[in-house]
Amino acid sequence: MAKFDERVNILGLSRRAYEEAADLEGRSRALGRLYRQVFAEGRFEPGSAAIAKEAAARLAARFEVRLPAVESVVEEEGPLGTTAKALLRLADGERVECVRIPTAHRGPEPAPAALCVSSQVGCRMACAFCESGRRGLARNLRPEEIVGQYAAARLSLGWDIGKIVFMGMGEPLDNFEGLAGALAVFLDASGPAFAQENLTVCTVGLPRGIARLKSLGLKRLNLAVSLNAPDDGLRSELMPANRAVGLEALAAALRLYPQRRNFTLAVNYCLIPGRNDGRGAEQGVAAFLRAAAPPGRAFVNLIPYNPGSAAIGRAPNEAEIEDMTRRLLAAGVLVKLRSPRGRGLMAACGQLGRVKG
Repeated sequence: MAKFDERVNILGLSRRAYEEAADLEGRSRALGRLYRQVFAEGRFEPGSAAIAKEAAARLAARFEVRLPAVESVVEEEGPLGTTAKALLRLADGERVECVRIPTAHRGPEPAPAALCVSSQVGCRMACAFCESGRRGLARNLRPEEIVGQYAAARLSLGWDIGKIVFMGMGEPLDNFEGLAGALAVFLDASGPAFAQENLTVCTVGLPRGIARLKSLGLKRLNLAVSLNAPDDGLRSELMPANRAVGLEALAAALRLYPQRRNFTLAVNYCLIPGRNDGRGAEQGVAAFLRAAAPPGRAFVNLIPYNPGSAAIGRAPNEAEIEDMTRRLLAAGVLVKLRSPRGRGLMAACGQLGRVKG
């Protein structure tokens, strides 16, 4: 029988892992009800299950459910609804942020929101336009701390969440074990029960991590890569991780990733006026997409730059956004414009990470 120095937080376990650790042969149905109770109500009460008192006591001594504490919430109204950022305190006192992002919907009722979750405390990628990397990497988040952001959003804040996006603080593929563990829980039919197509992993582009993600066999999982520059020189300046990779190697890794014929790669491009929108930039972006994906199987999310505490530029105006969009379309690139949400809260893309002071 396994022994634990402290109780295990069930939020980090799939139902199968939890039942194996529980080691109660023949009690799968009762254990399953307790597992579902954790994600439906945030409670773990073995004494309420149809099992012997001794077995219930063993479960209570071995497992717990512990959500991160909500320290603050700030909100901003927009055309699609309310964007909200929550500051969460972890058990060791470290803090992370997650963001509720309203999504477009049909009909009179609002659609469930997307939740942007963090995968690390800080980040070591040091992208010039991103707030998270300014303090460096403090530590990786464990699976229960990643899933805990969703549990706190639903159970503590009452947010209706329909999608999970790994695009908060940190680089998900730099914390692969935490990411893989969280994905297993999010996809568990007895737990949060997300469909794969409602989960998106966003990365700066780490080829080894992309290969490991493919090895999980999640054929409908969404993948997005941050490009942000048309060539290696500028990308290495804006995103230091590129110096060890390069666009050719990144494109090759992405080309090998798809596990289904209709997979479509999302390529995020943070538009910084005067930095990465020069003449010819659209051709560099188009060339990368041709190398990274089959024809018609990639698109660009054009994201207006959101200045943080140490801005490297300004937000683009409408004319600059329209110009870059027109040029990309002319180069044969499918473009989607991502409107800023939460910029006034420091909750927009690239602005998470100011969790102290």
